Amino acid sequence: MGPAGRPHPVSAASAALALRRPNALAGIALTVGASACFAALDTTTKYVSASVPLLMALWVRYLFQAVATTAVMMPARGWQIWRTRRLAWQLVRGVLLLASSLLAFLSLRYMPVGEFTAIVMITPLVITLLAATLLKEHVSPLRWVLVAGGFAGTLVIIRPGASHFGWSSLLPLALVGCNSAFQVLTSKLAQTEDPVTMHLYTGWTGTLIASLALPFVWTALPSPWLWAGLAFMGLMASVGHFMLILAYYRAPAATLTPYLYTQIGFAMLGGMIVFSHLPDRLSLAGMGMIAVCGAAGAWLTVRERRLAE
Repeated sequence: MGPAGRPHPVSAASAALALRRPNALAGIALTVGASACFAALDTTTKYVSASVPLLMALWVRYLFQAVATTAVMMPARGWQIWRTRRLAWQLVRGVLLLASSLLAFLSLRYMPVGEFTAIVMITPLVITLLAATLLKEHVSPLRWVLVAGGFAGTLVIIRPGASHFGWSSLLPLALVGCNSAFQVLTSKLAQTEDPVTMHLYTGWTGTLIASLALPFVWTALPSPWLWAGLAFMGLMASVGHFMLILAYYRAPAATLTPYLYTQIGFAMLGGMIVFSHLPDRLSLAGMGMIAVCGAAGAWLTVRERRLAE
């Protein structure tokens, strides 16, 4: 204990080691819990965004995450939690996630939650494509088949040329591109940076940028339930991301990735309960194609790593 009975700040390395407790079942449970939180976030976002300016909703969502993370972690970790070797890239990562969130909010204004979630879940397949084209990594023929299957599932959902197809149908694809860049940068930073520090910078970057636009979009909300919805969005985002951090401390990403696709099921459930929306047969088929190809890609990663050992 430090002066006046306060605990000494814990270094980033020792705190990270304290969290590392290999337990695959716990990691899977945390991943499924995080997926449920993200589905609840998307469902609430679709409901709230009909009445609240997007940038105002984003500001509340990021402010909640930033304040909650700071309040929970700083008493134990002290000011060392802010130490980073890659400040510029931390800020870029925060901007990418803010852009992804803005595109998600816009997408959910026009799309059902389940279909939106399924399209976003092709992100791991897009990362495979980026790894092959930009990083010149070897990609097996089977992986190319899975990537093609995931994109085919996306086309089945958005159906270019159909009467309901419009510019808004392209928003989730823009989100996938932005989110893929965010994920690639996250994987690079995670090699040297503390994930909790990354989470902290992400929250405050989004909060500060959204604050710049706040005076121009602020409006009085007609119902206290909208404020409750905004607070719930912040809570689900914060809890979901933190659960995912804890999950990755307990099991490898390749083990956990297939269980991220449970978010599609949770999103469908949220859409049915809140909006009475049930995807049509073609959309269900496309969602199934994305889930199968994505989960198979994660299984293939596990298999390839085992063969390499």
